Amino acid sequence: MKSLFDTVSHGCSKLVTRRYSTSFSLATKMLARSIRQEIYNIYGFVRFADEIVDSFHNYDKKELFDRFEEDLELALKQGISLNPILNAFQETYHKYNIPHHLVAAFMKSMRMDLHKKVYRTEEEYKEYIYGSADVVGLMCLCVFVKGDKARYEELREEAMALGSAFQKVNFLRDLKADYDGLDRSYFPNTNLLELDEVSKASIVEEIQADFRKGYQGILKLPGESKFGVYMAYRYYSKLLHKLQRLPSVEIKNARVRVPNYQKVGLLARSYVRYRLNLV
Repeated sequence: MKSLFDTVSHGCSKLVTRRYSTSFSLATKMLARSIRQEIYNIYGFVRFADEIVDSFHNYDKKELFDRFEEDLELALKQGISLNPILNAFQETYHKYNIPHHLVAAFMKSMRMDLHKKVYRTEEEYKEYIYGSADVVGLMCLCVFVKGDKARYEELREEAMALGSAFQKVNFLRDLKADYDGLDRSYFPNTNLLELDEVSKASIVEEIQADFRKGYQGILKLPGESKFGVYMAYRYYSKLLHKLQRLPSVEIKNARVRVPNYQKVGLLARSYVRYRLNLV
């Protein structure tokens, strides 16, 4: 039965989320049960696309990505896919009327990772972040507002800012892995081999501005999604705080993380603030 296949597809997307990102999985658990699976479905899709370009070094990445994109378009057109991750995503895509241009922009940025190594201009940098992060936030926003176009437009800019902040924190945290392992440099006008405190401070200030704007959007989210998104915001803010305190020379040689005991503490404090209507 198709319903059984859909259930299996949902389970695959949830498993991908849990195995690839404990932090995102924790934040997703804080969403209302009515929308939780939809976010698993979106995450599973974007994670698989990202894995092709970042991890499958012993295979023809372009061939794999081309095939994945073809299967994606067929799934969106036909309303089904034998790839359970794409089958789950197409369900959410149709259910919440996710605009196709968001999906196309995401795939464009992922494809850029197949060949582009350095982002030298602000325009290139912003285009990549829009496609790799902002549109993912917008896909989730479609779910959070349950397809309400007016509310989507009201929260669109803040959702993009939050997506940008999350992505830039990842860039800063993963400087060593991106540069040494993938030969990539995302921040324009920044020499990663000689990253100094001035350059780092400029990057941190840019991220903080995105966080401030994104937080205003969190305050206006529906109750079903507010606490989960707030939890993700607190987690990434904690990461940024750790990176800000770390000397620039050490950022290039270490990968900052938030230990599980600190995540539990963040969850507890965030929940108290939420219950007291401080968010």
